[in-house]
Amino acid sequence: MNEIVFSGSPLDRLDVRRRDPEWIAHQLTDDETRILPVWKLQPLVRTGQRRLAWATPAILDGHEGEPPVFLGVHEGRAHFAFDISASDTPLDEYGWAGVAGFPDLRATAATMEPGDAAIAAQARHMIDWHARHGFCPGCGEKTASREAGWSRRCTACSAEHFPRTDPVVIMLVTDGDRCLLGRQRGWPANMYSALAGFVEGGETIEEAVARETGEEAGIAVEDVRYTCSQPWPFPASLMMGCRARATSTAIDLASEELEHADWFTRDEARAALAAPTGRLMVPPALAIAHVLLRRWVDEA
Repeated sequence: MNEIVFSGSPLDRLDVRRRDPEWIAHQLTDDETRILPVWKLQPLVRTGQRRLAWATPAILDGHEGEPPVFLGVHEGRAHFAFDISASDTPLDEYGWAGVAGFPDLRATAATMEPGDAAIAAQARHMIDWHARHGFCPGCGEKTASREAGWSRRCTACSAEHFPRTDPVVIMLVTDGDRCLLGRQRGWPANMYSALAGFVEGGETIEEAVARETGEEAGIAVEDVRYTCSQPWPFPASLMMGCRARATSTAIDLASEELEHADWFTRDEARAALAAPTGRLMVPPALAIAHVLLRRWVDEA
């Protein structure tokens, strides 16, 4: 299993094929092609197997709405994602009841096959982007899908729009054998995680880490180091995991972005990763914060 959930897709995205409408049209008539149905942003999953459930192009018969999105090719087969959210009862309509369903991706991804989880993230990301960008932000007119779903063009001003990914820094700040964790309002009792925030315009990753740590907890940092990243399709972020060393330790929550923040020892983090404790519960394996904590604990 991949350490970073939503990574490790087996698909070759074949960018050059996205711009070949004849090739795409042929794939959508080929019985070997696989179509991933997505309903209310949840991909179809086989019941009890934690594997994605794929349909054939026959599912597209009579469809007149948004075209499917090309995801890539694996072992010679083209794979697409197809939004069926217009259906009120898709499991009954398509005959999938008892065989497959649409479980919440957050709840199932960590136990899915790594490649399937990565494909599910890609499909959710793209279907959500199309749903949010049906109108041109420049002139307000309708946009239309192009390049097999990888761009949209305004039908009036011809402006082109492409899928967006929002960069987010998530950082484990340490002070010797302690790490800084915070919690937001509404989280489960004793749940803490690494601090995080969106990268702003005109800002490097290192500057974003320092700014967000200062804004959220009043802690100054140095020696910011990138460690790993994670696609996060809720709805369209790239989590960039970092480490940083604190140069101050007095916590100040003046910004009110966090409900509480505190320093936790490596032993406390190790115990919480094994099982929730009375003082500390940490994010599950789905989250990159879990990976950052695990790597720090394992250093010892």
